[in-house]
Amino acid sequence: MVITLTAPRTATASAAGRDTGIDLARAICVVIVVLLHAVMVGVTVTPAGPVFANAAEGTAWFAPLTWVAQIMPLFFVIGGYAGALAYRRMRRTGGTAGAFVAARVHRLLVPALLTFAVVAVALAALLAAGVDGELVRIAGFRYAQPLWFLAVFLLCQALLPALLAAHERAPLRTILLLVAAAGAVDAMRAATGIDAIGMLNLAFVWLALQQLGFVMADGTIDALRRRTRVGIGVVAVAVLAASMVGGVFSPDLYENLNPPTVALLLVGTAQTALLSLLRAPLAAASRRPAVAAFTGFVTARTMTIYLWHMPVLLAMAGASALVALTTGLELPDPSSPAWWLTRVPWFVVALSLTAVVAWALAGLERRRMPRPTASVAHICHAVLLGLAAIVLLLAAGTSVLTAIAAIALGLCALARIRAGAPGPDRVLTAG
Repeated sequence: MVITLTAPRTATASAAGRDTGIDLARAICVVIVVLLHAVMVGVTVTPAGPVFANAAEGTAWFAPLTWVAQIMPLFFVIGGYAGALAYRRMRRTGGTAGAFVAARVHRLLVPALLTFAVVAVALAALLAAGVDGELVRIAGFRYAQPLWFLAVFLLCQALLPALLAAHERAPLRTILLLVAAAGAVDAMRAATGIDAIGMLNLAFVWLALQQLGFVMADGTIDALRRRTRVGIGVVAVAVLAASMVGGVFSPDLYENLNPPTVALLLVGTAQTALLSLLRAPLAAASRRPAVAAFTGFVTARTMTIYLWHMPVLLAMAGASALVALTTGLELPDPSSPAWWLTRVPWFVVALSLTAVVAWALAGLERRRMPRPTASVAHICHAVLLGLAAIVLLLAAGTSVLTAIAAIALGLCALARIRAGAPGPDRVLTAG
């Protein structure tokens, strides 16, 4: 059988409106991310003071868990699917690629800058209260770790119009080039032993997965026979397992995240096949009132939840240590039976507090964007400034000073996407 990737002659059914089944899948992914990070928070109190550590580090249970909980590949596939449909809708109404990118910069950076500001104030307050500087540094480091997603997602969304145009011209060639580039990066990293080379896959791996989302948006994957999709998923998992047994990739899929490896492309392929197989049951479930309410809540607040769940978890960790220090309560050691017994209430509190914060701040994601600039240069500058703000926190760690600098860069990015500033008049067209 020869499988070709071709753009559809007619729009898919979901192109007319939101695909609630896909929205439900994305909402489930968001909850899994929060729970995964929640289980990694380890807090103990020693005679020397509180200790904050990664509770999953060096454990036997975490690697198998990542085979279920590593959903980032699927998240980028869904991002490509939803982004392709949104951009195509915009094109049909006369929108431009520049307007699309400007809107994405606005929606991602506005809620992020508030988070940066609150974290800066919190870190300053901790230092002023006499909290040990090393603990404050660790808190800033832990907060910044998940921000890689914000940077990569901003990059993928900024390149989406160009890569979707390439997909529409030559879908198979475009995705194969990205996959080949990701494989070449892995090979060079393995041959040289220089892990920094792998950072190139922060682009190639996630862009390839976004491209797979374009294929799904075309309806090409769903058009395959069920048996074919099952086979694709099984083969992807088998190749992944064999590569791990052979020592090519770590069996811990979280380790394959930093830097990303081709293993995540195999994970994404299997997850996409499974998602395609589950489209009908997901769509049916998404129409139930309770499920629809959950999906709608998360969909309207996806980025807010992602940005705030880590500050919530850090606050919970700090509160646990404070209670233990003031009352003499002994906190269970991570991975101990007592620790596992406390995880259910820990998860419930984490999800509840994150939901409360997301409910209170959801307006930031829905905030109306001012008229965007038509300047290609300004939009490019905005993307680069936004990326610089996030990378600063990732590379230097989050402190009061770096957070202030990141906020300044982010505000400059938002200023560049507004119409009215002098600059080139050339318009970035819609493909």
